[in-house]
Amino acid sequence: MVIVDYQPKEGNADAFKSLVQTHVDRLKAENLVTDRELIIMEAADGTTIEVFEWLFAEAIQQAHQNKVVHQMWGEFGEVCDYVPLNSIAEAASMFAEFGAVE
Repeated sequence: MVIVDYQPKEGNADAFKSLVQTHVDRLKAENLVTDRELIIMEAADGTTIEVFEWLFAEAIQQAHQNKVVHQMWGEFGEVCDYVPLNSIAEAASMFAEFGAVE
C-alpha cells in the first residue's frame, strides 16, 4: 500500500482534480496496481491524499522505468507538488480525519 500526498499548485486545482481521478486507472493499464478500491481524501489545507496498492513489490521500480508513467508524472508535476505525509496537520492527530473526495 502507498500513500501519496499532493498539494495543487495555485490556479491548478481543477486540472489537478481531473488528473488525480485518472491516476490509478492509468497505473492499472500498465499492470502496476491492484484492483483494490482507490481512496482519495482531502486535508483542510487542500492537500489531496491518495491511497492505493502496488500489484507487487517490484512495481515501484517498474513504474520508474515506464515511459507512460513518466509522462503521467510530468502531467502531475505541472499541476501539483508532492508533499510528505508528516507535513499535513491532520497527520499529527491520533485519529487523523480527512474529507472524502468522490
